Amino acid sequence: MTGKVDEALSYEQARDELIEVVRRLEAGGTTLEESLALWERGEELATVCRRWLEGARARLDAALAEEGGEEEDAG
Repeated sequence: MTGKVDEALSYEQARDELIEVVRRLEAGGTTLEESLALWERGEELATVCRRWLEGARARLDAALAEEGGEEEDAG
Protein backbone atom coordinates (compact mmCIF):
# COMPACT_ATOMS: atom_id res chain seq x y z
CA MET A 1 0.00 0.00 0.00
CA THR A 2 1.37 3.40 -0.89
CA GLY A 3 1.91 5.99 1.80
CA LYS A 4 1.35 9.74 1.95
CA VAL A 5 4.93 10.37 0.81
CA ASP A 6 4.40 8.24 -2.30
CA GLU A 7 1.22 10.14 -3.14
CA ALA A 8 3.26 13.36 -3.16
CA LEU A 9 5.65 11.96 -5.78
CA SER A 10 5.31 13.33 -9.27
CA TYR A 11 4.97 10.88 -12.12
CA GLU A 12 8.54 11.62 -13.19
CA GLN A 13 9.93 11.08 -9.68
CA ALA A 14 8.12 7.77 -9.29
CA ARG A 15 9.14 6.63 -12.78
CA ASP A 16 12.79 7.52 -12.21
CA GLU A 17 12.89 5.71 -8.87
CA LEU A 18 11.16 2.71 -10.45
CA ILE A 19 13.82 2.62 -13.18
CA GLU A 20 16.50 2.61 -10.49
CA VAL A 21 14.77 -0.20 -8.58
CA VAL A 22 14.58 -2.32 -11.75
CA ARG A 23 18.24 -1.58 -12.54
CA ARG A 24 19.28 -2.73 -9.06
CA LEU A 25 17.20 -5.89 -9.28
CA GLU A 26 18.58 -6.74 -12.71
CA ALA A 27 22.16 -6.13 -11.56
CA GLY A 28 21.78 -8.74 -8.84
CA GLY A 29 24.14 -8.99 -5.91
CA THR A 30 21.46 -8.27 -3.33
CA THR A 31 20.26 -10.55 -0.59
CA LEU A 32 16.85 -12.17 -0.80
CA GLU A 33 15.53 -9.72 1.81
CA GLU A 34 16.91 -6.74 -0.11
CA SER A 35 15.48 -8.07 -3.37
CA LEU A 36 12.04 -8.51 -1.79
CA ALA A 37 12.15 -4.97 -0.38
CA LEU A 38 13.13 -3.62 -3.79
CA TRP A 39 10.36 -5.57 -5.50
CA GLU A 40 7.79 -4.28 -2.98
CA ARG A 41 9.01 -0.72 -3.53
CA GLY A 42 8.80 -1.24 -7.27
CA GLU A 43 5.18 -2.36 -6.93
CA GLU A 44 4.37 0.76 -4.90
CA LEU A 45 6.04 3.01 -7.47
CA ALA A 46 4.26 1.26 -10.34
CA THR A 47 0.95 1.96 -8.57
CA VAL A 48 1.84 5.65 -8.23
CA CYS A 49 2.72 5.81 -11.94
CA ARG A 50 -0.46 3.98 -12.90
CA ARG A 51 -2.58 6.43 -10.89
CA TRP A 52 -0.91 9.40 -12.58
CA LEU A 53 -1.46 7.89 -16.01
CA GLU A 54 -5.09 7.02 -15.26
CA GLY A 55 -5.65 10.58 -14.07
CA ALA A 56 -4.07 11.97 -17.22
CA ARG A 57 -6.23 9.69 -19.37
CA ALA A 58 -9.37 10.84 -17.53
CA ARG A 59 -8.45 14.48 -18.07
CA LEU A 60 -7.83 13.88 -21.78
CA ASP A 61 -11.10 11.99 -22.15
CA ALA A 62 -12.98 14.81 -20.39
CA ALA A 63 -11.35 17.45 -22.59
CA LEU A 64 -12.13 15.49 -25.74
CA ALA A 65 -15.73 14.94 -24.63
CA GLU A 66 -16.10 18.63 -23.89
CA GLU A 67 -14.62 19.53 -27.27
CA GLY A 68 -17.00 17.10 -28.98
CA GLY A 69 -19.95 18.63 -27.16
CA GLU A 70 -18.95 22.12 -28.26
CA GLU A 71 -18.75 21.01 -31.90
CA GLU A 72 -22.28 19.53 -31.70
CA ASP A 73 -23.61 22.79 -30.21
CA ALA A 74 -22.01 24.81 -33.02
CA GLY A 75 -23.25 22.51 -35.76
